[in-house]
Amino acid sequence: MTRAAFSAAPLALLGLALTAMPALAAEGGIDGATLPLIWGIPFVGMLLSIAVIPLLAGHFWHHHYGKVALFWGLAFLVPFIAVFGAGLTVYEVAHAALLEYIPFIILLFSLFTISGGILLTGNLHGSPGVNTALLAIGTVLASVIGTTGASMVLIRPLLRANDERRHNVHTVIFFIFLVSNIGGSLTPLGDPPLFLGFLKGVSFFWTTEHLFHDTALIAAILLVVFYLLDRHFYAKEENLPHKPDPTPDTERLGLRGLRNIPLLAGVIAAILMSALWQPGIEFDILGTHVPLPSIARDVALLVLAYISIRITPAFIRERNGFDWEPIREVAKLFAAIFLTIIPVIAILKAGASGALSPLVALVTDEAGGPVNAGYFWMTGLLSGFLDNAPTYLVFFNLAGGDAQELMAKYAVTLEAISAGAVFMGALTYIGNAPNFMVLAIAKSRGVAMPSFFGYMAWSGLFLLPCFALLTWLYFL
Repeated sequence: MTRAAFSAAPLALLGLALTAMPALAAEGGIDGATLPLIWGIPFVGMLLSIAVIPLLAGHFWHHHYGKVALFWGLAFLVPFIAVFGAGLTVYEVAHAALLEYIPFIILLFSLFTISGGILLTGNLHGSPGVNTALLAIGTVLASVIGTTGASMVLIRPLLRANDERRHNVHTVIFFIFLVSNIGGSLTPLGDPPLFLGFLKGVSFFWTTEHLFHDTALIAAILLVVFYLLDRHFYAKEENLPHKPDPTPDTERLGLRGLRNIPLLAGVIAAILMSALWQPGIEFDILGTHVPLPSIARDVALLVLAYISIRITPAFIRERNGFDWEPIREVAKLFAAIFLTIIPVIAILKAGASGALSPLVALVTDEAGGPVNAGYFWMTGLLSGFLDNAPTYLVFFNLAGGDAQELMAKYAVTLEAISAGAVFMGALTYIGNAPNFMVLAIAKSRGVAMPSFFGYMAWSGLFLLPCFALLTWLYFL
């Protein structure tokens, strides 16, 4: 299982940092006020590689993205060891790996594995009502089984429902808007940025309470707009010659792989357990204090994924087009991201004393308080182009990095950061991992998906007015 799901690149990055160095780690972290911006080059290089190389050299990226990740990881790691020594490097890397990267990947892996064992059979017919209902169900489901899980479960049924229609591009685009992004805003299970916030101390149901009105408003607007748009395209097809349905009605509608449903419930239970069970037991691993509930949660998630693999018939995953490549890619790329972001976070934690003080000024008023609209748009726009999980982490730390203070005194600021990271991940194909997965599946099924900038024209037209309304209502 693990050999198929993961690859050597993340282990190589972490192994070089942990096993090739002395076992004793330095207590405490790096002082971000002493770091120049040059330490952020590997992080920026990694994110630009994710954004640009697939567009300019797709074949190269497909075969060598792990090597690109390893290059940028080493571009940070080797100079950092030379300047600050092995002990401090061990501490920083272990801290990022044990408290953020490993739990992050384990959650994605578990949701990806279990949801890949659920198959919706039969052939729906993509009328405006049916399509809108599918998008609404997926929007709700995204916060329960994650945007990745909901996207993988529902994209193929949506494509089958519309494969006899000539105008079906908009259905996939709005699917990315709602199911792959906006719907995942209500729990830490929904979207990777929120899970990182949970790992930083944000309560499990905090986002449910504070982002519900934002999510409900945006989802309602987009579902109504989609229904009207789909009715327009549906009516246009009435005057065109009938197109044969590539998916005949030879199989009844149904849900296969039901044994995976309790496993999804188990994932939710494991996350809740780690939040509610506080025995006060911690383990010191290379200078990083890892709580027992976090270890128990991660072990439980891996066990649930393993059970899913064992109990799910092979034909279900085959019909879902399931393979390990998406999670393998995420594991490689995020190993480098979590490694190279270490100095960037340290600089941001230094606030006005650090090299990124101009960025602090953009989201800070004259009295030193947060500019909530600035946090929403800065987090969001960068999430659309640089991947929303690390962007959330950057602005979470820029806002102080103290979860208890952010949830209480600066609740609107944390709401702005969370909403920006989740919602605006839909602005481009690269804003959130499921976006690219859905794009690849749709193209493989013959849908003429727009180019990178063509998609941005759609997102700019339909999403930016919604975000402007959200700013006016809640963040000014």
